[in-house]
Amino acid sequence: MQNFRDYYEILGIVESADSSTIKQAYRRLARQFHPDLNPGDQEAEERFKSLGEAYEILSDADRKAQYDDYRRYWLQQKSEADYRDLEDFNRFVDQLLNRQVIPKSPVQPKKKQTQAKTTGDPRRRDAEASLQVPLERAFQGGAERVRLEDGRALEVDMPPGMLTGQRIRLRGQGINGGDLYLNIVVEPHPFLRVQGRDVVCHLPITPSEAVLGGQITVPTLDGPVQMTIPAGIQSGRKLRLAGKGYGRITEERGDQIVEIEVAVPKLLSDQEAELYEKLRTIEAFNPRAHLTY
Repeated sequence: MQNFRDYYEILGIVESADSSTIKQAYRRLARQFHPDLNPGDQEAEERFKSLGEAYEILSDADRKAQYDDYRRYWLQQKSEADYRDLEDFNRFVDQLLNRQVIPKSPVQPKKKQTQAKTTGDPRRRDAEASLQVPLERAFQGGAERVRLEDGRALEVDMPPGMLTGQRIRLRGQGINGGDLYLNIVVEPHPFLRVQGRDVVCHLPITPSEAVLGGQITVPTLDGPVQMTIPAGIQSGRKLRLAGKGYGRITEERGDQIVEIEVAVPKLLSDQEAELYEKLRTIEAFNPRAHLTY
């Protein structure tokens, strides 16, 4: 059996771990091996991809059940299905992540052939193509147009929650009936960044918003939402929008982490400058009061 990966070992958990334990293990390790925290470290990048694949399968009850049965087959324990036609583990994962249900009995008794065997098209071969998508479309999924090396253009229905490095298999869409493999590249977003199942954004606010607090508009993958910031908030403070993270389904999504940045204006109108001057004469706050000279 080729390429088998034990997702329980990858996440450092036992097979009986519940969904909460799986999620906690994934988040902890994803932060540790995230490419942004390990620039140029190819081993960390590969580990991060393996963690994402493990979580994508074990966090879904149906996919986990099929993986567990395949794992028992690999360990030469009793399994419900015969996976001899899926000896290549990558092929099994491709089917699982493309939501193609693996039959309980994938190997059926062969019927007696009464006609001569026909050979496949010798020109048939698999093809690969890169698909670059903006973060919003990678999150939502849907129809995407792909141009192939043989000049064809296909419109394919992509799954939601795509990630850079993900490889999606389209049966029969390659050259002369082969398979097509799409390598996903998610384009960087100007102010949102995916970190595991969370989404991180840096949100600039004005000095008056920082002092007084109140409602501000925050961009999310679901569209703009209103968030209340407390009065006296400082730069670097992190606020959380629950359930606004990244994932294929609602249950998989993490949170959106909003990191506050107080932006000081460089140019002021005459009226603004006058008000700041007035504020300076009356304000009691002294951030240097604790310093000794």
